[in-house]
Amino acid sequence: MYGHLGRIGSQALYFCVPFREQLLEYYSSHKIGADAEDNLLTCLADLFTQINSQKKKTGVIAPKRFVQRLKKQNELFRSYMHQDAHEFLNFLLNELVDILEKEDQAAKKEGETLSPSEKTVNGPKNPQANGVQKEPLVTWVHKNFQGILTNETRCLRCETVTARDEAFFDLSLDIEQNSSITSCLKIFSSTETLNAEDKFFCDKCCSFRIQLVKVVYNGNQYFT
Repeated sequence: MYGHLGRIGSQALYFCVPFREQLLEYYSSHKIGADAEDNLLTCLADLFTQINSQKKKTGVIAPKRFVQRLKKQNELFRSYMHQDAHEFLNFLLNELVDILEKEDQAAKKEGETLSPSEKTVNGPKNPQANGVQKEPLVTWVHKNFQGILTNETRCLRCETVTARDEAFFDLSLDIEQNSSITSCLKIFSSTETLNAEDKFFCDKCCSFRIQLVKVVYNGNQYFT
């Protein structure tokens, strides 16, 4: 079951060219070998490198190492119960982000332990201006798959508009028969009127008012 799921998920990601190129670059720059610490990122990078280095146009590469790591990482994938590819990809992308963030934090700590002479030669690895913290790390996984949802609410009395941004890797869309992704996204982001018990509290009016709610979708080319 999960050997098949692993092949489907890894193939879908392999044909996402920007993601594939970033992962191959990661493999090359980190010099991942047989003695490297196993995690989903290194296993996937190793699998992509094997596929990319094949000279034959046809063939089969079994993702055994990747699937074994997946099962070890998440007990849900150890049984023969059905899990869809969407759940697998969502879990995988979040795990890759966690690994990249941990590696970035480790690199920053290493930079803090360098001697003054080493810092002068290599330059600061974690520069900060006037003690201000840097923005959260945006990995190449974010750049390829993350989108932004903006929830806009407008009070029908005072016309005040409030907006709240929310990052996402996947969207739950209602798929109707003979419909396209574009039409499903339009339905998802259509304006909704909240009244009766669903009224929102308006800070300007200081009371509950009828509100118009609209979701503005701003996604990347690829999303799960």
